[in-house]
Amino acid sequence: SNVNIFLLSTFLVLWILRSWILSDFIVDKSITFQFQNSPSLIRSKRRWVLSTVELQEEMDVKYPYNITRVINVFFAYIVNLIFYHRFSIMVESGENGLFSIDETTGDLFVHRCIDREKKPFYRIMFDVVDKADNMNIDKELFLDVEILDINDNAPKFNKLVKKANVKENIKSGEYLPISMEITDEDQEDTINSTVVVSVAKQTPAVPRIGIKNVIGKTYQLTFEGCFDYDKAKQYLVVILASDKGKPALSSSTTITLNVIDTNSHQPKFKKTQARYQAEAMEMTLSKEILRVAVDDKDTPDTPGWKAEYYFISGNEDGMYNITTDPITNEGIIGIAKNFDITSLVKLQIGVKNPETMSLCKDGKLITDSSQLPPPDSVNITVRMNDTNDPPEFEKYTDSVQQKEESEPGQSLYTPKVHDVDSSNIRFELIEDPANWVTVDKKTGQITTIEKMDRESPFVDENNIYRIVVAAIDDGAPPATSTFTLKVHLRDINDNIPTLVNKTVLLCRNLADKVSVPVKDADADPFGGPFMFSLANDDTKWELESEQVVLVRREKIPYGNYSVPLVIQDKQNHATKETLRVEVCDCRKSGVCSEHEPPSIVLGGAAIGLIVAGLLAFLCKYRLTLNNPNFTYVDNEEGHQTLVKYNEEGGGSDCKVRCEVTVLTAETVFIVF
Repeated sequence: SNVNIFLLSTFLVLWILRSWILSDFIVDKSITFQFQNSPSLIRSKRRWVLSTVELQEEMDVKYPYNITRVINVFFAYIVNLIFYHRFSIMVESGENGLFSIDETTGDLFVHRCIDREKKPFYRIMFDVVDKADNMNIDKELFLDVEILDINDNAPKFNKLVKKANVKENIKSGEYLPISMEITDEDQEDTINSTVVVSVAKQTPAVPRIGIKNVIGKTYQLTFEGCFDYDKAKQYLVVILASDKGKPALSSSTTITLNVIDTNSHQPKFKKTQARYQAEAMEMTLSKEILRVAVDDKDTPDTPGWKAEYYFISGNEDGMYNITTDPITNEGIIGIAKNFDITSLVKLQIGVKNPETMSLCKDGKLITDSSQLPPPDSVNITVRMNDTNDPPEFEKYTDSVQQKEESEPGQSLYTPKVHDVDSSNIRFELIEDPANWVTVDKKTGQITTIEKMDRESPFVDENNIYRIVVAAIDDGAPPATSTFTLKVHLRDINDNIPTLVNKTVLLCRNLADKVSVPVKDADADPFGGPFMFSLANDDTKWELESEQVVLVRREKIPYGNYSVPLVIQDKQNHATKETLRVEVCDCRKSGVCSEHEPPSIVLGGAAIGLIVAGLLAFLCKYRLTLNNPNFTYVDNEEGHQTLVKYNEEGGGSDCKVRCEVTVLTAETVFIVF
């Protein structure tokens, strides 16, 4: 029993001691934790506060690896009481399996290497739990794990175009069309991510190519000097990007620059003496009398190779032109204007390119024209040969007056012509639309063969009739020139006045007069104003003196009337015309009422009669239905002027009862 009492007393002491310790955990909350590999201790009220643990990325160690231990200093002085609690953790990022803790000792383990570039920071939540009742002894504690960076990433080239074209005449110091973005994924603002960019190698070595930081992490190529397409058509440039980590990491890329040829050579005329002499016929247009050729060492079919030719001297009158053959690049000289020249013409022609010339000399680009060689030129001699000049008229256009309707055979005109190259000239009629004239082939005399009518459609509004005559010499080939004769035709009174309309409409209900228009093809003074008179002493009509208006004297019946008129022009040249007048009432101007389409309109009385007749018929029908013995007596008094006789074959008169069949249907159809 003493043993039992001792064991019970010991249990009670231990239980009281445990309760005291736990009450200190919950109420006082003053607990200090120390971590292995941690340089300091941190105290806090009412919860656990731990410092940040640093863990190097990509550690080459055996896993799982102990990174720290959580120790209760107070428990360390209490004999073997630590087994009453246990530890647990949870990683906030949800990466389960990366970290673990020994429930008894508080040792914290990492189970694999960590890449800082994927996640540089972890927060771990700790709990201490009573083993007896599995309840939390205190609030949660957080432990921060910071991943220390190592230089494990080399610089990278982003947004890089590895091939570009560069014009030969680009100016020194300008940026080349190659830019790139260079980044390093190691921790920012450290030596591991600090990048140094340079040109490690270039082929060929001249001009010197460099690289500059434009903004932020963007770099662009530049150069000093000038490119020479003839020496190098392509450049290979190696770009090196290195960080300052230990050990330093670097990466490189190769850029290809293709040089585009520009105008760096002047075109030169090919010095072939025979090709710089030409012959041409005077007074003759020609697209080509001579071709000149040039040599140009620039790339064919580029603006620096294509030739532009121009006249320096000898073409002040603009007689010649020069164009470029787009295929051969030759200059084509032609004659643009007719000139009467029979001598030698000396021309000086220059050549240039449409693109401005530049030279790369001693590593410098030269664009100043005063420092460039002058454009090449060549002298050309053109012999203008004599040609058969055409006959020359003393006047190329002339006018004559002629009275219309004159008798044929009258001479209108004889042109004067001379030819320095020939005395044998013949004349031909080129234009005579009405066939009114003829031309003497030897003298050129123009004579009428028909009467000329001023009112002809071949005469223009100015009373002019045009005749064209050609003079042709006997040269080889024959030369021709033309002459135009304008014949002004004088009018005579050869036309009588006539009515414009032979029939007019007089609307009696709208007006009592009607206008009578008259025309005469003759001009003044052989036309209007006209004088009118009635050919007969008509009592129905009269004429207003000031206007050509026919007026009815009285209200005449509807119908058609013929009114004889006498019409005279200003020269008392009279004619008789008969005007047909249609008299009617008009519903609208210009249309007789009787000409309108017929229409039927029922008035109120007509509609009433129709309704009354229908009612009478229905009443009679109703009466027949109510009195079946009704006897119908035929009316024998006749209809209108007809007398009805019911006689046949001399028989005696008799009355016959008329049997009427009565319709018993409720509906009656009446068919008209």
